[in-house]
Amino acid sequence: MMFIKSDDNDFTIKFQELLERGKMDIAHVSSIVGDIISEIQERKNSALKEHITKFDKWIPVEDRDLKISTDSMCKAYDALDEKLKSSLHLAYDRIKSYHEKQKPNSWFDTEANGTILGQKVTAVDTAGLYIPGGKAAYPSSLLMNVIPAQVAGVENIVVCTPTPDNEPNELLLAACHLCGVSEVYKVGGASAIAAMAYGTETIPKVDVITGPGNIFVATAKKMVFGEVNIDMIAGPSEIGILADESANANHLAIDLLSQAEHDEMASSILITPSQKLADEISIEIEKWLMKLPRQDIARKSIEERGAIIVTVDMEEAIKLMNEIAPEHLEVATLSPFELLPFIKHAGAIFLGHNTPEAIGDYIAGPNHTLPTGGTAKFYSPLGVENFMKKTSIISFSHAAINELGEECALIANTEGLTAHEQSVRVRLN
Repeated sequence: MMFIKSDDNDFTIKFQELLERGKMDIAHVSSIVGDIISEIQERKNSALKEHITKFDKWIPVEDRDLKISTDSMCKAYDALDEKLKSSLHLAYDRIKSYHEKQKPNSWFDTEANGTILGQKVTAVDTAGLYIPGGKAAYPSSLLMNVIPAQVAGVENIVVCTPTPDNEPNELLLAACHLCGVSEVYKVGGASAIAAMAYGTETIPKVDVITGPGNIFVATAKKMVFGEVNIDMIAGPSEIGILADESANANHLAIDLLSQAEHDEMASSILITPSQKLADEISIEIEKWLMKLPRQDIARKSIEERGAIIVTVDMEEAIKLMNEIAPEHLEVATLSPFELLPFIKHAGAIFLGHNTPEAIGDYIAGPNHTLPTGGTAKFYSPLGVENFMKKTSIISFSHAAINELGEECALIANTEGLTAHEQSVRVRLN
């Protein structure tokens, strides 16, 4: 694990490496993804079934083989352990409650001259949700994508998830039943993104695509943007931790590893002004690694993309973390809320010693689909507004057009747009 101090001679070079953690070399997969998208556009289900045979190692014969039946979802839900079922319901309720507070409202404003201006907010007709299913299955991601779409009022929700060897994850199916989702397709990777973007004989064309995925999924989302809207281009998972001497080294070590166990490309970065804490965490990480079932993945992530940075003070630590703009940011300090005003960039902020990032992944309520790779500087978490659009409302009275029309016509004339000018003037007294 990279261990550096802010006053090291080569600190700038090493820190720059961390800032470039989110760069995905899409150049070497762009041509592959481009071919996949073109094939789906041209041959639709036929190409889709070929891709599934090639990448997911099973052979769909009929078009109906692509869809997961609602009966199998219901059976998976009924077979759930009661405690797990209760936990999923609790998560569902908390996520829904949080996202209901996000829903924007339409508004209208009336001026004295009779002008009515406003904004109408409506849901998209159809949303496509991509739920990963390669190295692991993520029922929590299903909840995090479906619920804001439902709160927004989306009528048609389409889910695509890869099913290697034609074996859908039972917990994911149960979560689909819990959420009331009926259109779930056994399609993954760039093929799924293309199918939702352009439509096939079986999978409908959607208006927006959300959800995380690997480099092929991310590249495909980037390529189809404009044909449909997308939530964000998300890369490997990451965590940043700001900590002072009051933090528990054992707790923060496993917090760092909670992201490292996702995949080898995950990034875990701790910044602290306490050399003592940094040393203790380094020791605790090794202890925890020996206990993890996914030790190989976590170790590679920590060794190749992890870092502990010791700074002069907390002010410098915050400045560096703002440059990193992590997906998840834990603030493990004595008075975390005092630091909150100075934190500018992070996908989600977890305040205090009792708020591990993992609580946000499942049950806290806010969405866990977050901007990565420094894109938290301009992207927001997935939310209700990703599934909605805004329309401007304008209504002028006779008095209003006479009051403002001359100025409008003058600007139109200056731009040389005569028809614009005259469409206003013909309505003036």
